[in-house]
Amino acid sequence: MAKRVLVVAAHPDDELLGEGATIRRLVDEGAVAHALIMAEGVTSRARTREEANSEELEALKADARAAAETIGFEEITFSGYPDNRMDSVDLLDVVKTVSDHIDRFEPEVIFTHHHGDLNIDHRIVCEAVLTATRPMEDCPVKRIYSFETPSSSEWEFGALGSFVPNVFFDVSATLDAKLAGMACYREESRLSPHPRSPEALQALAEYRGSIAGCKYAEAFHLLREVI
Repeated sequence: MAKRVLVVAAHPDDELLGEGATIRRLVDEGAVAHALIMAEGVTSRARTREEANSEELEALKADARAAAETIGFEEITFSGYPDNRMDSVDLLDVVKTVSDHIDRFEPEVIFTHHHGDLNIDHRIVCEAVLTATRPMEDCPVKRIYSFETPSSSEWEFGALGSFVPNVFFDVSATLDAKLAGMACYREESRLSPHPRSPEALQALAEYRGSIAGCKYAEAFHLLREVI
């Protein structure tokens, strides 16, 4: 398994929703994991970014740090791009942010969003990751997985390219850590039957496990692998 793992996610809680139990498993197996959160979160709920509540934003960061400790991330970095407005930013700037983190951390494996998610920030982050990890001779990244994000991947209803997994991680031993991490998010977690409720997250893991022949699994689409 990889020794250095990077999650490049659009918003706080995305670093757990699709792959939190997998990261906990990899950390338990000896990997070092970093999370790079590209956009702010919550500021899109205000009429303008300037009108957003700065205290809510800081509370969200505090929740993310608590969740990161539960999952086992060694470091979590907030890049501060505008929430649900990343299409207003030059893609080159986003690519450079990802590239700088790759240069510093030198991950062997990256987990990032599915390119067909409903959320525009997710799609931009995926494109930026693929651009930043062009398979040049000095690129340290050997595998890139895209993950499904409940309340985004399934809500595009096939219009943008449905998430079709081809890799499954058995997380039967670590799903509880993911659910505990999500519980750290006081505003992002939801009540059942919302896809981000603990009941729905467990049901999704059970469904993915049934496909892969284990109790619980998280599903991914392998975007690239160099062997």
